[in-house]
Formats: sequence, C-alpha cells, structure tokens
Amino acid sequence: MRAVPEGFAGTYRLQQARYPMAAPGWQPVHTVYVPADRFSAGTVQEWGDHALGLVKAHLSGPDELTEVFGVPGALGAAVHERVVRKLSTEPVEDLRVDFEDGYGVRPGPVEDEHAERAAEAVASMYAAGTLPRRWGPRVKSFADGDPERSVRTLRTLLAGVITRAGELPGGFTVTFPKVLMEAYLGQFVAVLAELEAEFGVRLRFEMQVEAPQTLPFLRGDLNESLGGRLAAAHFGVFDYTAAIGLPPHEQRLDHPACDHARHVMQTAFAGTGVELSDGSLAASPASELTRDVHALWRRHAELVRHSLRYGFYQGWDMHPSHLVSRFATVYAFHLARYDAYQERVRAWEERRSAGGGVMDEPATIRTLTAALRRADAALP
Repeated sequence: MRAVPEGFAGTYRLQQARYPMAAPGWQPVHTVYVPADRFSAGTVQEWGDHALGLVKAHLSGPDELTEVFGVPGALGAAVHERVVRKLSTEPVEDLRVDFEDGYGVRPGPVEDEHAERAAEAVASMYAAGTLPRRWGPRVKSFADGDPERSVRTLRTLLAGVITRAGELPGGFTVTFPKVLMEAYLGQFVAVLAELEAEFGVRLRFEMQVEAPQTLPFLRGDLNESLGGRLAAAHFGVFDYTAAIGLPPHEQRLDHPACDHARHVMQTAFAGTGVELSDGSLAASPASELTRDVHALWRRHAELVRHSLRYGFYQGWDMHPSHLVSRFATVYAFHLARYDAYQERVRAWEERRSAGGGVMDEPATIRTLTAALRRADAALP
C-alpha cells in the first residue's frame, strides 16, 4: 500500500495556491467614489474638511456621539478622539475616480479630457503625499456594449499618471463593474496584460457583483483562472436589488436578498485572499439641520454595523457625511470586544480558562486572532 496516495502532492500544492488562508492584513474600511468630472487634487482634503465641519457643527462631544451612533458610553471618548484624528489626517483610505454610473455617458473627447485631468490630479496628489493608500478608476462596464471606451479611459489615465509621476504609485486598483458574463472577466484581464506589457507594471482589479447573473460563476478558483489579478469583489446594492425586481423602497443594503448575495460571495472567495466589500447608502443629509444630519448618521451607522456583523469590513461611502458614521461605527465595533478577545487568546496560549464558561476551539482562536489583526489595522 502506498504511504502517500498518487497525485496528492500536486493536489496539495494546488490547495495552497488557491486557498492561501493568509492572516488578514490592512484592508480599507471604505471606498470613496467621486465622479471624474468632480475629481481634483483637492478632493480628499475637501471631503475631510466637510466631514470635520459636520462633526464640529452637529457632534458636540463623546456624549452626543454615544447617543447618535449607539456606541457604549465607555467607548465614547476613545471613538470621538479617533474619528476627529482620522478625518484630520486620512479621511479617505481608498479612492475611486468614477467613469461609470456616477459619471454617466459623455462625448468621447469629454471623457478623454476628464481622464487626462484625473491623471494630472493623481500625479499632483502623489507628489504632495496626499494620494490615498489605495486608488484607481472605475471604468465603464463591458456589459454596456462599448469596451473600447472603457479601455481607452483606463489607458489614458495610466499613461497620464506614469508620464507625470514617473511611475505608477502603489495601491493602484481598477474597478470593473456590472460583470454579467464570466467571459468579460477574461477579456478584461487580457486588456490588463497588454497594458502591463506596455507600461511595465503589474495591474490588479476588483469586480463588482451587481446582478444575480454574476453569482453562479463566483467560485474559489476564479482568481486563479484570472492569473491572480482579482484583488476584490464589491457588492452593488442598487443595481442588484433592481435586477431582481425589488420595489424602490426596498432597495436597501440590509434587505435579506442582499444578505444572500453577500453570503454567496463569502462562500465563493473564502480563503482565497480576494477581499470583499459591501455597498453603499445613496443618501445625504436632507438639510443642514442637526436632526437631519443625525438621522442620516443613524441610518448609515445601522447599515455599517449590519455589514460588519456579516463579516464585510469594507463598504462604499458616497458623501462626506458618511465618513463620520463610517469611522465612528467601525472603531466602536473593533474597540467594544478588543480587550475580551485579547484575554481569550492570551488564556488559550497560557492553557488556562478565560472565564465566563467559554470553551474555545482552535478555529475560534484563529477567528479571535484574525479579529484582533483587523482591529489593529483599522484603528488609527
């Protein structure tokens, strides 16, 4: 009898390549989408200033933060301090210059000009040290029937940035939306490969899951089939809920249909290293009155908490007001259990009881350790 089954070594190598099961590292807590025609070198600073202005006008201190965001009182001061510091130093972690839905369809020369202007703005931010740690464009979908436009914008932006900056700044990621056919992924990767050869860079992209037609071809070997270029999958709540026929008032991130789609995404990409991101709230404060700002913050905080509970640690932010509720909710989520998780891990390592009748399994310890890593990466 053979000690090792025939073919095992090759299967095991494939397993390790396909499911690296790497410990979580830094992942942006959000992606900010800005239409290309409104994007400039000052966009990040403007968003931060706007969000800070809202804090100063409508969030008097830790006590009010506790009430508005449902944060435990003991965490109010720590969360408030972190939110203000974050908005002052790094209000945007991941930036997308949007040439798709938020931008619309423009004449070819107009989009060309906006792509050139975006490249100039990115190069200026890079030189000034204000470019977010992750950044890139969202190009038009191949499902719109005009892949030439999508590719032209991507190439124009890449060439413009590299020419002006002398290199492609780190953190570059392309968002590829509305992937209704699996073949579009392979076709887009072929485009990336040609651009890699032209510019001497390595390019990765994130796909958007915005239709029920996309779910069947999400699987563990998808990134492998794409040459390892798939960095992330982002859920698009409004296109998805429209595609399955939900009424307008039910197009919300916490609808059970969205929970199902998110679970499919998690199941498909578990252990592969492909990051997951949730969608957005398409709303801003109804007015500058405190009650309207607070109402927006409360609703957004509910959705962010929902995403976090479902294991989605990143989401889209569409308005400067969202930065406040995003950071406040994320920081409170990580801080609330940090000490307890740390104690349980320490108790396991020391082979003693953590108290409270808890009997931790090795899988739970791995989960606790991963949660602590995420918290360390997310907290400023």
